[in-house]
Amino acid sequence: MTDSPPAPSTTADGAADRPTAAFDDAALRDAMNRVRLEVGKAVIGQDGTVTGLLIALLARGHVLLEGVPGVAKTLLVRAFSTALGLDTTRIQFTPDLMPGDVSGSLVYDAKTGEFEFREGPVFTNVVLADEINRTPPKTQAALLEAMEERQVSTDGVTRSLPDPFLVAATQNPIEHEGTYTLPEAQLDRFLLKLIVDVPARDAELAVLRRHAGGFDPRDLAGAGLRRAASADEIRAAQRAAASVTVSDDVLGYIVDLAHATRQSPSVQLGVSPRAATALLAASKAWAWLGAYPAITPDHVQTMLLPTWRHRIRLRPDAELEGVSVDAVLGSVLQQTRVPI
Repeated sequence: MTDSPPAPSTTADGAADRPTAAFDDAALRDAMNRVRLEVGKAVIGQDGTVTGLLIALLARGHVLLEGVPGVAKTLLVRAFSTALGLDTTRIQFTPDLMPGDVSGSLVYDAKTGEFEFREGPVFTNVVLADEINRTPPKTQAALLEAMEERQVSTDGVTRSLPDPFLVAATQNPIEHEGTYTLPEAQLDRFLLKLIVDVPARDAELAVLRRHAGGFDPRDLAGAGLRRAASADEIRAAQRAAASVTVSDDVLGYIVDLAHATRQSPSVQLGVSPRAATALLAASKAWAWLGAYPAITPDHVQTMLLPTWRHRIRLRPDAELEGVSVDAVLGSVLQQTRVPI
């Protein structure tokens, strides 16, 4: 992530639920940008990741956060959901976790003599799937229907999930012992893959100063975090972001970029049409946050890496030569003609 949206007003208090018709785009953008400021009270040096989470929320997508332990991935998601005033559940993925532990299961009630459905932790607004690659693919698949269809089907009954709904999953890119590679179908359900880096020196120094002053990451209320947006505002912002216009030239540019990934000599599996629609949705959300009425090629270029980096499979010989997916995508951007 690069450029940030314009700085918001900081005078408004916690948002109250209001009829959606009462919101205009400027007020909605102001609310979304207040969320970024609230998260900054708990997390320092991860502005790009916070913006990525906002873009995923606006585009009704999900996020895979990749970073080494200790870079505040879990704290980031907790602070984000707190600033949005949304219910959140943390699922610690382990090798013995079962699908029913995620989506819910039928439980026999001895009093009534009948089975009743007990909702799993996925029935919430924000699901923090911690270390998602530490559970077998069978349990990972329990999230597939929830992420794509926003529902859970059990025993022939379909149950809708709350709206808004966002899955934020974390994984450690370094430690591979006791982990399971996420299948392509699972990876494809994530709109964005965000790399959570170690903060720069100044940011890390600010983190230490904050902890030296008594900051407790387990007490977000004590850190002054408050709700900055309502569920109505979030849904209205999602509709506003989806309504951003796009020209045929920019649509063609996205298609050309997708074709270029499939023709790259280093790529075994290029991006799918679903990836192209994901890039379109992410670009719309990014353009709307910046108060643009239409998508420009710049928006597409900014969102290409986080939207496609987890959807490409390199050839084994390219991996042996040290080629990275990000480098391939950078080359695709350079070689594809930009519409003027």
